[in-house]
Amino acid sequence: MKKIALIAVVCSLLISCSQKEKADLLVFNATIYTVDPAFSTAEAMVIKDGKVMETGKTADLEKKYDAKEKLDAEGKYIYPGFFDDHSHFMEYGNSLNQVNLVGTDSWDEIVEKVKEFAKENPEGWIMGHGWDQNVWAIKNFPNNEKLNQLFPDRPVVLSRIDGHAVIANKKALEIAGVKAGDKVSGGEIEMKNGKLTGILVDNATDLVYAKIPSSTAAQARDALLKAQKNCFAAGLTTVSDCGVYYKTVLLMDSLQKTGELKMRIYALLGDSKDNFDFAFNKDRSNGSAGHGKIKTDRLTVSGFKFLADGALGSRGACLLQPYSDRPGWYGFLLNPQQHYDSAAKVIFENGWQMCTHAIGDSGNRMILNVYAKYLKGKNDLRWRVEHAQVISPDDFKIFGENSIIPSVQPTHATSDMYWAGDRLGKERLKGAYAYKQLLEQNGWLALGTDFPVEDISPIKTFYAAVVRKDAKGWPEGGFQMENALTREETLRGMTIWAAKANFEEKEKGSLEKGKFADFVILDNDLMKEAPEKLLQVKVLQTFIGGENVYKAK
Repeated sequence: MKKIALIAVVCSLLISCSQKEKADLLVFNATIYTVDPAFSTAEAMVIKDGKVMETGKTADLEKKYDAKEKLDAEGKYIYPGFFDDHSHFMEYGNSLNQVNLVGTDSWDEIVEKVKEFAKENPEGWIMGHGWDQNVWAIKNFPNNEKLNQLFPDRPVVLSRIDGHAVIANKKALEIAGVKAGDKVSGGEIEMKNGKLTGILVDNATDLVYAKIPSSTAAQARDALLKAQKNCFAAGLTTVSDCGVYYKTVLLMDSLQKTGELKMRIYALLGDSKDNFDFAFNKDRSNGSAGHGKIKTDRLTVSGFKFLADGALGSRGACLLQPYSDRPGWYGFLLNPQQHYDSAAKVIFENGWQMCTHAIGDSGNRMILNVYAKYLKGKNDLRWRVEHAQVISPDDFKIFGENSIIPSVQPTHATSDMYWAGDRLGKERLKGAYAYKQLLEQNGWLALGTDFPVEDISPIKTFYAAVVRKDAKGWPEGGFQMENALTREETLRGMTIWAAKANFEEKEKGSLEKGKFADFVILDNDLMKEAPEKLLQVKVLQTFIGGENVYKAK
């Protein structure tokens, strides 16, 4: 009888298992923020073929599914994979092989770092990134005299943190053919006492960049994979790479097809004739011409990124009234308005997305008006203004009237808050970094960091958006807290709204049935952790399509 009973139990279990739906992975013992329309939570999730099958209670899912693997989240917190909706992914990878100048406190410190780098890298151009004169005791642009003395025969180019200004030594300027008295539209070649200082701003930087040897295919691959590794460790599963060259797009596609590059990328082509030919021109014999849109599970190309003006930190942002700390200086547009109008016409007629960097209130007004000319009211084309950093009170409504999407970077506010008032003055500052006012125009916005201009960490994005303080808790009451975002708004901005800004909200951005199983496990709860402890939250694991691509040691 015992044998018969045992057989009956075994048979019952086998029948039960055979009736269950097959799955690849069951994640349980978690608090899962699905970021669905109801902002619901769950304790378990089932995944198959890289997509979410269902979320719910552990007991219910175990009865319904037979999973090959199970992952005990040990009571930790799961969120949809974080997006960075404005980054420079390729550029960030390249910067990892340059002199890291982020956080330097003086020009002397920078010179020492360059000397050390040169010893370890004795050949070729010396490239560096990340200096910011606004955090030095003496907040003026440096000059290149020390670089000229140390490297008379080797070109040196060091970019400012925002990427909109560089300091180049005499050798680099000679190679670029830059001479005292030269002028460039949409840029500035700084001179003092009749001599070049080495400072080049905005379009003037192109003069030296054009002479720097291009990366080899192997170097480009290495840069992408290094960037990917660091982004996974930060919990990022999708990045918008803003302003890339079409050959970089093709390299990304090839590396994704081999499985080396797993990061999901929303690539915005840069403003160049080659890129326009790649996207639209079907008459050229060039094999790369007329490629059209690209859409795979890991790569989307359907938009362009333009630059309206420069950056506030280097005084290239175009303002309606002069800079408060530089009388008579308004900054500048990088191209005439007609350039953006012509581009908008082509992009509109071809059904692509237009995304434009605009920092100053004048730069923003110009772009908003160009957009409005073609969008003509409410629409679903999702044209974006990248940064939307300083907005005139009269212009906020243009975003809502024409369904224009603000793509903003909260850590810009907490990086710039120490000196932004000096540039803008008290009244104009009220319309700067105004994320709540921008959110109200359409009811949603997209968040990112602009890395490598800022740190790649989404946790820092969350903290800056919600708390609006620096890591030391300054200022005590937060920076312009009337424009802080709620925790839910911020999480949506880093996930589902970011996906929506990329036309990808039906496939990712939330942990719902049928969407990609891109998620991150954190050690503490972003939605409930004390404000002063948010920056201590750690990424434990990152998954793309149900595959574990990062695990903390």
